[in-house]
Amino acid sequence: MSIITNDKLRNIAIIAHVDHGKTTLVDAMLKQSHIFRSNEQVEDRVMDSGDLERERGITILSKNTSVMHDGVKINIVDTPGHADFGGEVERVLNMVDGVLLLVDAFEGPMPQTKYVLRKALEQKLKPIVVINKIDRPDQRVDDVYDEVLELFMELDADDDQLDFPVIYASARDGIAKYSMDDDSDNLEPLMKTIIKEIPAPKGDPEGPLQMMVTTLDADDYVGKVAVGRIIRGSVKPNQSVVLINGDNTKNARIGKVFVYQGLKRVEAPSASMGEIVALTGLNDVSIGYTVADAEKPEALPSINIDEPTLSMTFGVNTSPFAGREGQFVTSRHLRDRLYKEVETNVSMKVEETDSADVFKVSGRGELHLSILIEQMRREGYELQVGKPEVVYKEINGQKCEPLENLTIEVPQEYMGTVMESLGTRKADLLNMTEVSGYMRMEFVIPARDLIGFRSELLTNTKGNGIMNHTFHGYVPYKGDIPGRTRGSLVAFEQGETTAYGIFTLQDRGTMFISPGEQVYEGMIVGENTRELDIDINPCKKKNVSNMRTSASDEAVRLVPPRILSLEQALEYINDDEMVEVTPQSIRLRKVVLDHKTRGRASKNARK
Repeated sequence: MSIITNDKLRNIAIIAHVDHGKTTLVDAMLKQSHIFRSNEQVEDRVMDSGDLERERGITILSKNTSVMHDGVKINIVDTPGHADFGGEVERVLNMVDGVLLLVDAFEGPMPQTKYVLRKALEQKLKPIVVINKIDRPDQRVDDVYDEVLELFMELDADDDQLDFPVIYASARDGIAKYSMDDDSDNLEPLMKTIIKEIPAPKGDPEGPLQMMVTTLDADDYVGKVAVGRIIRGSVKPNQSVVLINGDNTKNARIGKVFVYQGLKRVEAPSASMGEIVALTGLNDVSIGYTVADAEKPEALPSINIDEPTLSMTFGVNTSPFAGREGQFVTSRHLRDRLYKEVETNVSMKVEETDSADVFKVSGRGELHLSILIEQMRREGYELQVGKPEVVYKEINGQKCEPLENLTIEVPQEYMGTVMESLGTRKADLLNMTEVSGYMRMEFVIPARDLIGFRSELLTNTKGNGIMNHTFHGYVPYKGDIPGRTRGSLVAFEQGETTAYGIFTLQDRGTMFISPGEQVYEGMIVGENTRELDIDINPCKKKNVSNMRTSASDEAVRLVPPRILSLEQALEYINDDEMVEVTPQSIRLRKVVLDHKTRGRASKNARK
């Protein structure tokens, strides 16, 4: 076995907290490497190719690309920053030898910075720290460098990892420097540092093939596309291989071999040790499988993914309006779509329930699950989802629940309100620091207490609060917590809402509907000012008579309704409520639509 270093190749991942500039930096690297022609118009954030990624300004799926510099090919993986998509980060770190850790020059290390860096250090990857956004007027570069060093020490980095190079950059302007005093108009210092500091892939290019599948793509023409890094040996089209999953093996044949050049996949006659490739023809493969030589099959260590912490029920839409707006409405459609998602989304689980029309879906957080729901409704699916619930575990015979590390940044005047709100949610304060007029508070809080907290934080801080959280671990169950303190206003008949009907009910609470909307019995149309649910009739019409009074001619003045987004709707609902999701509508409803049946059930519950 001959160990050879491939000096013409580097594999790196870009890791960072949400919105610290990962995707913008990749854009700048692509543009300066002449991936695009000089006269070609290229939109920003070219790596965020999905509609949801562009709308929300976040990366959801990891992406592969490559640039050439001084004759060296640099394979780059752009990773998500949200902990909800941590499964993506864990997978792609298996493909690289080093990481670019991006840190905002004002915000410094944030919860997801810590989360993704821990994963990288555990895998003994070489880090390069890039302090980004140095053009910000409020930058505090020296303080941020000290905070990054403290973070490395806190995460038990070894001596080699602690001796990390630092680059100062403005990804938006496409510049990088070795120090703040340097003049620069390009990313040359960053590129040179990557080639110098990131280890070149080492392995045996002549040995039997070994490759770990870390990402799956779907192609309408060629089926599954397995993406991964060749650990040993080489691969070529039509090669016979063995797919290994634990103790199970299956023979297969590779179709075509693709490598990454810029943003494109380019067909290659072969690829060798260290290269990141995309293989077609392996339709029985899944993430975590080893693609091995047919004559000497040897498995690679499997990928460990953090367990899901939140679950929801996904069911067929059973409301009176079912089938009006969606294209895919049956349980077979729903089942096929959910199991297709699990193939590529490794940190999500789907389980069958007692009902053939309902599935239990578990993920890493509300965002993780709500992104799936939003993608499904855009694809034409109709479904109804239940209240998010945390995934409990039994450890040593004791019921345990997941804890989250929560970081909140708020202006100082809202600090008391936020502390009071978190006090009722069993949160423990760990640390508090002041950063440029903002208070940064770190808590440990049960995951179930975070459900519904985001909208409460935005209300309490008039939109100025920022929250981020990462998985902490499991602890013994901390006891019951108070639920929503206000009841629902529920329509008790089907019909079209009227301005008069809504006007007469406005003093009962906050309305979620406008005049002219179709509602059905059991649909939630507003929030009560009190704790109990009330059945109301927003479709009520004004009685017409030939008697005139000054009072009857008063203008109807309506308070604008509160329109709930998908995430807000999921946070809002109680145990006896659901969210109906269609391509055009998001409606809240009771599980039991008939108000008489619901009334009897609530009376029995109070006895």
